[in-house]
Amino acid sequence: MKTQAYLAFDGNCQEALNFYADSLGAEIKNRQTYADKKIDLPASYRDRLQHAELKGKGIHFMAYDAAPDTPLTEGTKIHLSIDLNDKNEAEELYGKLSAGGRIHHELREREWNALFGRFTDRYGINWMINCDLN
Repeated sequence: MKTQAYLAFDGNCQEALNFYADSLGAEIKNRQTYADKKIDLPASYRDRLQHAELKGKGIHFMAYDAAPDTPLTEGTKIHLSIDLNDKNEAEELYGKLSAGGRIHHELREREWNALFGRFTDRYGINWMINCDLN
């Protein structure tokens, strides 16, 4: 069994995936637009992503631009968490992903002997960075 995140966007999925690919050193795979799909959608949706995956060093999630019949609301129930063992890598990743977003917890040493930080990125996705200092 494997659990995987599937992120929904409102027309800026490609932009967000480009940002994540650059920040996380990953690649966009299986990119499909609505262009050739037999779905009743406005013409403005045809170039949007119906499905894509981001794969790379320890990361794999899926994403798409929601169709007009799938209303999106931002929520705070789910966070993507990245666990690292390298302090410099944690600081660099925190800086890249949180740029232009909203910081909830600055990246700093916590009582469980780890660097930890939490933020919402510029696309409304919640993240946690946790780096074991042992």
